[in-house]
Amino acid sequence: MSNEIQRPISTEDVARRLRKAGRIGATVFVGFVALCVIAVVAYLYCRVEVPSKTIAVLTKKTGKELANAQEICSEADFGVYKGIQEKVLTEGRYFYNPWKWDWDVVPQVEVPENRLGVRIRLYGDDLGYGNLIAYGENEKGIAADVLRPGRYSINAVVYEAGEQPQPYRDNYVELIELHKPIVVPAGFKGVVTLLSAPPADDPNQLIVDTGKRGVQKETLNPGVYYINPYVKRVSLVDCRSQRFNLSTGGEMGFPSRDGFWVKLDGRIEFRVDPDRAAEVFVTYNDGFNDRGHDARVEEEIIQKIILPNARSFCRLRGSDNSGRDFILGEKRLQFQEDFQKTLEATCQSQGIEIVQALITRISPPQQIALPVRERQIAVQESEQYLKQIEQQASEQQLKIEQELVTRKQVLVEVERDVVKLTTEAMRQQEVAVIEANQRKKVAEVELLAAGDQSQAITARGKAAAEVIEFENEAEAAGWKKSVEAYDGSGDEFARWVMLKKLAPSYRQMMINTADSPLMEIFQQYSISSDNTVNSDNESGYDTVSTPSAFRKTAPEGADRSKADAETTNNRKRSSNQRSSNQRSSNQQAGDSPINEEPAKTKPANKSDEEAGANQ
Repeated sequence: MSNEIQRPISTEDVARRLRKAGRIGATVFVGFVALCVIAVVAYLYCRVEVPSKTIAVLTKKTGKELANAQEICSEADFGVYKGIQEKVLTEGRYFYNPWKWDWDVVPQVEVPENRLGVRIRLYGDDLGYGNLIAYGENEKGIAADVLRPGRYSINAVVYEAGEQPQPYRDNYVELIELHKPIVVPAGFKGVVTLLSAPPADDPNQLIVDTGKRGVQKETLNPGVYYINPYVKRVSLVDCRSQRFNLSTGGEMGFPSRDGFWVKLDGRIEFRVDPDRAAEVFVTYNDGFNDRGHDARVEEEIIQKIILPNARSFCRLRGSDNSGRDFILGEKRLQFQEDFQKTLEATCQSQGIEIVQALITRISPPQQIALPVRERQIAVQESEQYLKQIEQQASEQQLKIEQELVTRKQVLVEVERDVVKLTTEAMRQQEVAVIEANQRKKVAEVELLAAGDQSQAITARGKAAAEVIEFENEAEAAGWKKSVEAYDGSGDEFARWVMLKKLAPSYRQMMINTADSPLMEIFQQYSISSDNTVNSDNESGYDTVSTPSAFRKTAPEGADRSKADAETTNNRKRSSNQRSSNQRSSNQQAGDSPINEEPAKTKPANKSDEEAGANQ
């Protein structure tokens, strides 16, 4: 192909191609325009708009002809037959060929509040012989079911019951008749009568079996009921308490046993037995008492049941008593009680409950009324006096019983006080005994402690005595040794003690003569009067002249030092012995409750010195 030489395109080829493309484009354009035209025509002329709360009734212009028995084309044969179609278009948008169909937009069927709708079909199969209600979906006539308040997509004309329908179009297929629902108030019973049902087996029955034509035994309780008035009739029976006076129906009177005419008046309260309301309604209701759904059966009850029974009782039982019996209280009370019981029993069997039957007034004959009343007053006064006497006797007896009760109360209070005081005394006695026993135990314990304490004191006294004795013996031994150091001379020892006391107090003595007053102090210690003091001899003193005693005792200084050492040792032994005795006495005494300090003794050295000085 690459070797082939392309032929140049001529003007004719170009024109031919352009013509072919133009025909195709024109065809497409025409098709598009046609589609647009069809769409516009369909939207403008074939569109069916069904607004809210409306429906569209369709009528077929073309198709098969309806049979003579057919009024409309059923929903199953929709679009097959000409004429009004049973199917309707609800709210929305639809498209139908206006050359084949016709439509009419109408309002929906609306049942307002407190209303019910009864459907009356103008098409369908004819009802059977004797039938008034269309129970089937394809039957012509009054439908058994009712429409409750609301909106329904039904091709119908609505009108109120009791009025003539006024249709504004001729393509409707049903009529909707509006009725009020049945309201059974409180205290009432609704007696139901089936108007369209199979007949009862026994046509003479007042109350038929359930589901049969006639009055039903079951009644309706208070409430609101949507019932088809062509199927059921509801009659309201008042079961509340009713009251009337016996004189309403005229004067009520009767002849007494003795021929006097007695008149009376009373008030009777009654009501219909709710369980037997249907029976009472059928038995005593008359057609002229029906006022709509309200059956005024109580008027018939008064005229047919209560008044005849009351007159019958008064004439029969009242003729058994004399005229004066109706003046006395006992007979009247008995007549009242019998009237109530008899009327209750008689009316109960007829479905009426007697709440109260009260005779308010009895008018006895005036010829005997005054004497009988005076006699009755006298009898009542006599009875009143007797009652007063009995009352006084009762009050007297009551006073006596009250006084006895008071005395018993006082005795009970006294006995209570005695028991209380006795109990308190016994309690105090027990407390005193317990306290005495406690004090006895304490005394016993104190006695034992005192014995232990006395033993301890005795032991401490003995120990102190022994200590004193040992100290005295030690002091005596020291004195003895001291005196033995002076060759058994107590005077010499005493002199030495005094000089020992005085010597530390003198630092220097200056004396003129030996017969100076100062020297006279030492005269009494001088052994011989001719002893004189030498200033430069054995005494060793330069300026003081000493008596002979100093000279005599000076050479014996070693012996006195020895005696002093022995005295100190004896005192130490005495102190050690006293400490050991004290410890032994404490161990013997133990933990005594009373601790006394041992008797104190004077220091041994001081007593020794004072005793030596006195000697």
